[in-house]
Amino acid sequence: MITKAIQSYCNAVHHLVDFVGRSVGYIMPLLAFVVVFEVVARYFFDSPTIWAYDLSLFMFGYISALSGAYAQQKRAHINVDILYNHVRPKVRSIFNILSFSIALIFALIIIYMSIDKFYEAIEFNYRRQSEWAPHMHHFWVMMVVACGLLSLQLISDILLNAYFFVTGKKLIPNAPDTEEFTHGN
Repeated sequence: MITKAIQSYCNAVHHLVDFVGRSVGYIMPLLAFVVVFEVVARYFFDSPTIWAYDLSLFMFGYISALSGAYAQQKRAHINVDILYNHVRPKVRSIFNILSFSIALIFALIIIYMSIDKFYEAIEFNYRRQSEWAPHMHHFWVMMVVACGLLSLQLISDILLNAYFFVTGKKLIPNAPDTEEFTHGN
């Protein structure tokens, strides 16, 4: 029963993070368009915009932050392999559990701080210090969502590695958990 619940959780998180990660990729062409538009407006028509720089910063921030959970899911983050590659898969799962737990604590702290910053931005009407001066509260909402997704993915990864450590088997056969962490060993 518990195993089924964990499998369901991990599958749901996998699909959610995969959907968000792939969806965020569609912002890239919009970001490229905004940058090209600004370059053309500035250098060819000598008429720079007041909004393109701020918008491109926000779009890049959204892409970077919202892609974090997807990068974790696809194991695209940097891994220090000096000791990691020289130990058994079960020991690797312990390393993973420890590092994912530290990352989870960090993500939860960011969520907590971002919620406070959101309320502060609303209360004091924080705006970006530029000519366009867009509101800043949306940035903090995005940080809560991004770190929330990352937290869900990290919890899923911790559960998958803990299951592997205890049983020596993968909980979800096609999930990118311990097999990819252990480089197929």
